[in-house]
Amino acid sequence: MLFIPGGWTEEELDRIIRKSANVVETGRRIAALSEWFLGTDYREHTLIGDRDTPEVFVVSLEGVDCFTFIDYIEAMRLSRSFSEFTVNLQKTRYRGGRITFEDRNHFFTDWREFNAVLVEDITTEIGKSATIKVRKLLNMKQDGTTWVPGIPPAEREIRYIPSHAADYQVFAGLRTGDYAGVYSDSAGLDVSHTGIIIRDRGHIYLRHASSRHGKVLDEDLKNYISVKPGLIIFRPRPYGLSL
Repeated sequence: MLFIPGGWTEEELDRIIRKSANVVETGRRIAALSEWFLGTDYREHTLIGDRDTPEVFVVSLEGVDCFTFIDYIEAMRLSRSFSEFTVNLQKTRYRGGRITFEDRNHFFTDWREFNAVLVEDITTEIGKSATIKVRKLLNMKQDGTTWVPGIPPAEREIRYIPSHAADYQVFAGLRTGDYAGVYSDSAGLDVSHTGIIIRDRGHIYLRHASSRHGKVLDEDLKNYISVKPGLIIFRPRPYGLSL
């Protein structure tokens, strides 16, 4: 494992994870853990491995992108200690815990397909009749090339709530700790961005690693998605700590 702690020591992370493990409600635990990341730098390409490079199991907390951010938080919420976190991160990030580029979850809906014991796709439950279902050849661009070279395209049904249908009833169904994917209408992609739903004193925010702002922050969800195609919502299952 390659560990890049950023602003934390291993002991501090262990203390944070142990403290959050006492928070029984799953959404509150996710909110408490992710709050520690507010202000963390946005950084792309922190993982090591591609079609031509052997995969390295990386824990890099000095900077995160939108997907590694939720990757770390999901593994932390399942753990009671730093050592458990690294084990759970391996199981969350990789299918069957196999540390290979091919087995890494590269797409948001990979969580629905391969981490179904941890999260549930509740998009249709929240969006009801407004939910749109599309079939995509995931990873295949319009021009026939792939978004992630070395990963075979796979046909997948994707369900999303269009932004124009995200009304009061939809927002009322969201809970703190839900994982949100911003649906992409580009060929071969399921989402263009990911984050965490945070409800706080009557407001609903998207807590996410923002390339535009260069850091992890909270943004008003309604304003954020008003110019986006739609939302996919995964709800973490109250699985219990440690896989």
